Order: sequence, then C-alpha cells, then structure tokens
Amino acid sequence: MLWLEKMKCKKKWPIILLAAVLLSMGAFYLYVSDYYRADQTAVLALNSSDLVTVKETAYGWLMDGPSEDTALVFYPGGKVEETAYTPLLKQLAGKGLDVCLMKMPFHLAFFDIDGAERVIHSHPYTHWYIGGHSLGGAMAAVFAAHHGNELDGVILLAAYPTEMLDQRLTEILLYGTEDRVLNRSKIEKGRAYAPANYVEYIISGGNHAQFGNYGAQIGDGKADISTDEQQRETVDVIIRALTEKLQEPPES
Repeated sequence: MLWLEKMKCKKKWPIILLAAVLLSMGAFYLYVSDYYRADQTAVLALNSSDLVTVKETAYGWLMDGPSEDTALVFYPGGKVEETAYTPLLKQLAGKGLDVCLMKMPFHLAFFDIDGAERVIHSHPYTHWYIGGHSLGGAMAAVFAAHHGNELDGVILLAAYPTEMLDQRLTEILLYGTEDRVLNRSKIEKGRAYAPANYVEYIISGGNHAQFGNYGAQIGDGKADISTDEQQRETVDVIIRALTEKLQEPPES
C-alpha cells in the first residue's frame, strides 16, 4: 500500500502551502498594522490657515501656500502615518515651498517609490523637489537617482542616497545630534553619491522622530530641544538653501 501513502502525502501538500501563505499574510498584516500615529498637534494642523490651504487629494495631501511655481513631493517615514508630518510641511508651504504629502501603501514608501511621478504630472509647478524622512527619504533619493531630469533637488531628513544623484541637482540633508536610529556610516557613504551642490546640516539636540509629530520612536535618542524647535530650524535651513538656489541665474 505504498502508493496509497504517497497519494495521502501529495494531498497534504496543498493544505500545508495554503497554511504557510495564510500565516505569512497574517504576520504581514500584524506588522503593517503596528505603526506610529499622528498626534493631536498634527491632526489640528490639517486645518487650513490664512496662509496655507490643506486639501486631501488622490495621492495624499496638498499644502498650498503662496508659491506658484515651486513644490516638494514628500515621502513619510516607514510605518509612520503621513499626516504626522503636517506641522513641519505646513510651515514649509507657508514659507514658499508648496508640499505634496504622499500617503504610502501600508505606510511603507518602498511600495510606491515612483509615486512622485503621478504627483508631478498632476500639478503645473515649474520647480520640483522630492524628499522624505528616514525610509521615505531613502526611497525619495532612489526616485531622484532615476528621474533627475524632472527635479531641481532632493531634501533628506535623517536619510541618505544609495545611488548617484545627477550633478545638476541640489541635495539638502538634515539630521539631529541625538538621532540613534540613523545609520551614520551610511550617511558617510551617501556623501559619495551627492551632487556638487550639497548642504549637510546637523541639528544640535535634535533626534530622529521630531521631524514628525508621532511621539517617541523605539531606539531613538532623547532630544535636547522641543519638536517645535527642531521643526522650525529644519524649515529655516531648507528655505534658506532653496532661496539661494532659486536666486542663481539660469543656466545658459
């Protein structure tokens, strides 16, 4: 009856495979369901102000400020609710850099690395920057490495490029002295991929999580400055760097 035993074993394989698939799906669901939520400050920031109109869009959110020709596509950090970055990005929009904040599948930017393409084609801005925080910043840099001709620059918050960026781009990198999540050796390696117009700024007392409003992050250092201070300094550095860039005479 050896053949009968073999038939029974063959019938078991589909059940085993199905069980393995279901277990994997369950594990993935549990993993992506555990993410950092936007705090109340971020929720309130979704309300429009006199200077910045906040609109929900097909790709996420648009923070429409005084700018008519310059915008940033922003990828949120891994497993962070995108609206947690509204307080920071709304400040940028108020200072002249409109922001298109993307909502990522499962709160993980590597599931939609090329999502910026849809955003860029849906708005008439002349100057485009892409950026993001942590994993979102790394994925934004990947997009920039393959779409440099569509962009003016890259803005990375506690993130780094892993591929060569077009030399005509501007790269702005910011991170805090108390960041214990960021891999500093990869920041050093990332400098080799940077364009000539490169700005690296270290925020004294800043940490990893305070670029957003989602509370403390596991493994991060304790910041010596407030979230508001870290975000204000971030906005000032970015706007100053971009203002200097945009005032340069156009290439002939």
